[in-house]
Amino acid sequence: MSRTLFVLILCLSALRLGVSLGSRSILRTVTDKSGDSEDYAVDLNATNFDAVLRDTPATFAVVEFFAHWCPACRNYKPHYEKVARLFNGPNAVHPGKVLMTRVDCALKMNTNLCDRFSVGHYPMLFWGPPSKFVSGSWDPKQEKSEIHNIENGRTAEKLLSWINKQMGSSIGLDDEKFENEQNLSSNISDPGQIARAVYDVEEATSIAFDIILEHKMIKSETRASLIKFLQLLVVHHPSLRCRKGSAEILVNFDELNPAVMKQEEVASENGAVKNFQICGKDIPRGYWIFCRGSKNDTRGFSCGLWVLLHSLSVRIEDGESQFAFATICDFIHNFFVCEECRQHFYEMCSSVSSPFNKARDFALWLWRAHNKVNERLLKEEESMGTADPKFPKMIWPPRQLCMSCYRSRSSQPIEWDLDEVHKFLTSYYGRTLASLYKSNSALGTIGADGVLDEPTTSTNAVAVPVGAALAIALASCAFGVLACYWRSQQKSRKPRRSSGLRPSEGYD
Repeated sequence: MSRTLFVLILCLSALRLGVSLGSRSILRTVTDKSGDSEDYAVDLNATNFDAVLRDTPATFAVVEFFAHWCPACRNYKPHYEKVARLFNGPNAVHPGKVLMTRVDCALKMNTNLCDRFSVGHYPMLFWGPPSKFVSGSWDPKQEKSEIHNIENGRTAEKLLSWINKQMGSSIGLDDEKFENEQNLSSNISDPGQIARAVYDVEEATSIAFDIILEHKMIKSETRASLIKFLQLLVVHHPSLRCRKGSAEILVNFDELNPAVMKQEEVASENGAVKNFQICGKDIPRGYWIFCRGSKNDTRGFSCGLWVLLHSLSVRIEDGESQFAFATICDFIHNFFVCEECRQHFYEMCSSVSSPFNKARDFALWLWRAHNKVNERLLKEEESMGTADPKFPKMIWPPRQLCMSCYRSRSSQPIEWDLDEVHKFLTSYYGRTLASLYKSNSALGTIGADGVLDEPTTSTNAVAVPVGAALAIALASCAFGVLACYWRSQQKSRKPRRSSGLRPSEGYD
């Protein structure tokens, strides 16, 4: 085994260890064995209880302790599921608010877990921040506890009324997904909301690669573009598990998607790469939080993709700025399926006449491009009546988020203070996006082990903690070794014409 390959294995093993310690379990819909109904509450047990509650993006959690042999529990289940469908699963009406879970105390493996919470009858329901359940307990004699026993929740109506009282909300049992929702929090006035976007960035990344595979877009002329984008993600994606998945695909790319394939193989399989999940199999789906619109067909994927690109732009180093620009432009050109959007982004990319030498310049270019898109779409959506009433397109950032970005209060066109704009972008898409597990107590915090304190900033513009620096070093190590490994492999292959930069046609 060559030294290069040996070091590569070590780096990827370290990345795999980091992810296995902090992998997230997400809300999902489970069909029962009969296939007649859907269970929305997440089944927990002694082996996954702490991990699921530690990792959930939800602000609060409800845990039902029950026994499968208990008639009262069986009769209560439809009431509990009626509430759970509002909060859990890919079609959740109010995702990110409450994680609804169940623990079967009749299973021997859960005996100690049920004892921790002093379960004396069935069903018993508890409420609290998810992090408080992690390695936590409940005692009826305990005077002060952030975990509360729900005593008056024996019907769906009573349980939801109790939840509404705790959250100060007005959620109804008949609420439908997205449409006319009154409980969306605005990301305009609350900069802390961007912290939740890490989940949306993961979902957007996964959807982008699902589209690539579904439309069989990996071809001889697009392989180089995809490989470059994966290189960028390996080092700078804000999610550790997406970095890990990108590295695994990259390492196995030639095996998964050979450069020379028979046409029927391309048409039928598009290579074994289709079996890989770039951000892991448990990433949220249909679970937009920061990027969620008030209507079913607004925001979502396009918002998540923009956040990903901005997050990459503030994490690169100066020496990577032109590579990042070319890679993103080329990726959108080859793999974004909205033709009109591609064309608009193509025009913006092709208008750049000189290479970027500074990461700051690239971050500001992407910011300007995004605002140009918003200006155009604002007019189109107003004329067509297709705008999201809760999240209309606007010039970014608004004054509420960055007053210092504006040189004056009323000048038109806007006079920007570009130093302040760059400072805002670096903080908003860098430090703030990375702060979900560190400072947002409403979402729950983690233990002292720092497992989920993911290293999401690899730019010299942000102070990087020791744990983050270690993981970034591992990712960078993998990236560097990959490059060496590829070079050594290419020496034994027939040289082929590489695809140069094709100015990309972007997206909206």
